[in-house]
Amino acid sequence: MNRASSVRRRGAALLTTALLATTLLLFATSCSSAGEGDGTDSPPPASASSAAASPTAPTTPAAPADRWQPRPRTAWQWQLSGTVDTSVQAPVYDIDGFENDAAVVRTLHAAGRKVICYVNVGAYESFRSDAQNFPASVLGKGNGWAGERWLDIRRLDVLRPLMAARFDMCRAKGFDAVEPDNVDGYVNDTGFPLTAAQQLAYNRMIAQLAHERGLSVGLKNDLDQVGALVGDFDFSVDEQCAEFDECGELTPFIAAGKAVFHVEYNLTAGQFCARTKKLGFSSMVKHLDLDAWRQPC
Repeated sequence: MNRASSVRRRGAALLTTALLATTLLLFATSCSSAGEGDGTDSPPPASASSAAASPTAPTTPAAPADRWQPRPRTAWQWQLSGTVDTSVQAPVYDIDGFENDAAVVRTLHAAGRKVICYVNVGAYESFRSDAQNFPASVLGKGNGWAGERWLDIRRLDVLRPLMAARFDMCRAKGFDAVEPDNVDGYVNDTGFPLTAAQQLAYNRMIAQLAHERGLSVGLKNDLDQVGALVGDFDFSVDEQCAEFDECGELTPFIAAGKAVFHVEYNLTAGQFCARTKKLGFSSMVKHLDLDAWRQPC
């Protein structure tokens, strides 16, 4: 499973004439009705196409009010190795989606916890149960972790159904959110000529897949694109922004009322907690292997 890289990653179709005319007519009628009534807006009539949606169309995303939205300063626990210690006093747990079953999620829910599903979306992992579904054409260079290789995120046609299946797994197990890892391949040596625009397209696809399933989704690192993606993601998960003096780049999430779940590996709490607490982050010190130990700020 991938956590922190050994090298810091920095992160319509045109309307037809008939449809346009219909839209203008509906708008005029609506304005006329509003002037005669109580001034409230009426919802637009359902179109024939929406009434008979294709069975293969994506699930309608849950409204933001219906998705869990972690707020700034929400404490959390992040454990990706070993048996999950469900006794940690934290309202949010982030755990591996493949290695934990629905019973673990139910146990955490019974204790009042929200649970995030860790899923690697930017790198192939040879040890996962769905590894055989990834064609060799999308596998790039190794990313520094055993059994992992960067993915060609330009191939949305190939990766969309694979990631959708992984998020379906998270939903089936009862998770509240997903933490998609390795969403900054464009600033790494992946073996593919990835661009910032291609990364944005892929990350937005990932966020859409989560939202279509009623799951919240966090932006993992990718600090250079926070400004462009803060509206697409529900929270941030960051590694080592204090060590690399980058925490200010995450403040758009706090300004939007969204949590920044942050960890440091090489600094002591005394070296960063005062600053990140002032910023509104949910910070802690963790071991690099992300076992159960934690030292929250």
